[in-house]
Amino acid sequence: MAVAVLLAGSPSAWARDSDSIRVKDLGRMRGWRDNALVGYGVVTGLAGSGDSPTNRTTRQALANVFSQFNLTVAPEQVQSRNVAVVMVTAALPTFAREGDTLDITVTSAGDARSLVGGSLLMTPLKAANGRVYALAQGPLSVGGYRYDANGNVVQKNHPTVGSVPSGATVEVGVTAQIVNADQNVTFVLAEPDYTTATRIAAAINRQLGSGLAKARDAAGIEIHVPDASREQLVNYLTQIENVMVEPDRRAKVVINERTGTVVSGGDVRISKVAISHGDLKISIATQNTASQPLVIGRGGADVRTAIVTNSRVDVDEQNGPGYLAPNNDTVADLVESLAKLKTNTRDIISILRAIKAAGALHAELVVQ
Repeated sequence: MAVAVLLAGSPSAWARDSDSIRVKDLGRMRGWRDNALVGYGVVTGLAGSGDSPTNRTTRQALANVFSQFNLTVAPEQVQSRNVAVVMVTAALPTFAREGDTLDITVTSAGDARSLVGGSLLMTPLKAANGRVYALAQGPLSVGGYRYDANGNVVQKNHPTVGSVPSGATVEVGVTAQIVNADQNVTFVLAEPDYTTATRIAAAINRQLGSGLAKARDAAGIEIHVPDASREQLVNYLTQIENVMVEPDRRAKVVINERTGTVVSGGDVRISKVAISHGDLKISIATQNTASQPLVIGRGGADVRTAIVTNSRVDVDEQNGPGYLAPNNDTVADLVESLAKLKTNTRDIISILRAIKAAGALHAELVVQ
């Protein structure tokens, strides 16, 4: 099994002079967030794969739809497998305006076997405050199928989950309160870190003016909006987002045993440690043979053919090659050296775990 080694932030892996990136790529402004929307609707047009006629919820929902068109139908009179009750979800982004479209996800809420070929009827989507912000409707796109006949079932993926690209229209726009009462904006880091927060505040002060930015904690940098920039807030926030800063990275090693991938930062160090990894192979072979009686033609109660089981256990222990990791060696150097010794992926992962347990690996070890 081959070993894939990826280096994050290593000068040898990436030929570039600086690791500086834009502030906007490290987080977001406080108040900038998506809002969850949810609705309850009905999907029609299913070819006999909808909810069962005994589902009271489906019958009541379809009767309610008919009542909106001045059709009086009792729920007990609804007998159809071409409809299904569903839950509809969407995400309302910040600064969404009336007429914008949203992608929606439709999931079966009843006992429908498949939503393939169905179409969602108009469904209001509500936020946590109970207000309707969007209306959803349209034909479903399902990435699976299910067909059954005479007890035989053929199914691929999940046919009870579908989507409608641009299937919802925003009816009520939303805005975000970016600037607070003290005329400050707060930048929130996606990965809280005191060093990175301090560097961002220092970089903003160097570029936009001294004393404007302060790191309040590991996740938030408070930035004051000067009086001259209040009328041009968009330009001011644009300048903040495009400030270049070099974030601090926490030492971390991520290993995936299934794919044989080892991802490590280029500056992850290993203390001086001696490594010796053996290889023990155990094989068990079983062979069944028939034992025939010596006298042929003479029967008796004690004369019969017997099955004899013969088992053989072989143990082969090979001494693995030794390796002495020098002080301040990196994970990349270690993996490269072990690969030259023809160490397989599983052994490399076991060695990294053992080094971490010994306290010689100065990084967080994440096993996927």
